[in-house]
Amino acid sequence: MIIDKLFKSVEKNGHVCIGLDTDLEYLPTIFRNKFAHEEHALLRFNQQIIDATFDVSACYKVQIAYYEALGLKGMKVYADTINYIKNKGGIVIADIKRGDIAKTAEMYAKAHFEGDFESDFITINPYMGMDSIEPYLPYVKNRGKGLFSLIRTSNKGAEDIEYIENKEGKKVYDIVGEKLLNIGSNFMGECSYSSIGGVVGCTHIDEGLKMRETLQKMFFLIPGYGAQGGAADDVAIYLKNGNGGVVNASRSILLAYKKVENGENNFERCAREEAIRMRDEIRKAAKK
Repeated sequence: MIIDKLFKSVEKNGHVCIGLDTDLEYLPTIFRNKFAHEEHALLRFNQQIIDATFDVSACYKVQIAYYEALGLKGMKVYADTINYIKNKGGIVIADIKRGDIAKTAEMYAKAHFEGDFESDFITINPYMGMDSIEPYLPYVKNRGKGLFSLIRTSNKGAEDIEYIENKEGKKVYDIVGEKLLNIGSNFMGECSYSSIGGVVGCTHIDEGLKMRETLQKMFFLIPGYGAQGGAADDVAIYLKNGNGGVVNASRSILLAYKKVENGENNFERCAREEAIRMRDEIRKAAKK
């Protein structure tokens, strides 16, 4: 199962999930100017980041919006980036956050678990209800795919809906997490985690210990580290025995070269060094 592959990747390479949320503006000017077409520069930038960080990261999260914004040429870069990772034997999380029902959701599942955009995991939004998840489950069961569903996100607006309480005092995100845990119990890997994981932001730490205890068999995709304010000690709350989650970082890695004098000439090396720093920092925090 794909969750077992991800678990082993964390054991070997650490918790870092590199977010390829690659804006063209992130590319060093001297690098970008080498290419006649911006899409070629974008793809090559991604490839060099992947090559430089492959052995120090658990997986890659490719955010589709950055590529959709460039139209057809951008979607070609999206597909080529995914395939580049997969051809190296890496793990791809397609960050698409789909949240619809019935036939529409079936088509989303087909689009991102088959064909040109096939990925290992996709992110989904369950807030239309649990029937919005059902069309993806045949791919989890029959094709070894995985899901990361939004539970409690890292943005301030999470409080608008996710923190609403019912009569029993349970917050919406608690209820969603429990329902996902129940569904996920049908798709357990040998690593004792389900192929249906949860997106849990580390910028809200007060409830972290409770969530990790309640959702013990759920693997977490943890945003909020670095540029969004989360630190290694915040992240460690959501891990269990040194595993159980991957921690996403995008800008802090892609733009690491900006913190180094003449870093634009070696942006991939700067990205690698930042990924190693992040990996070691989280590993240390997880052992406390």
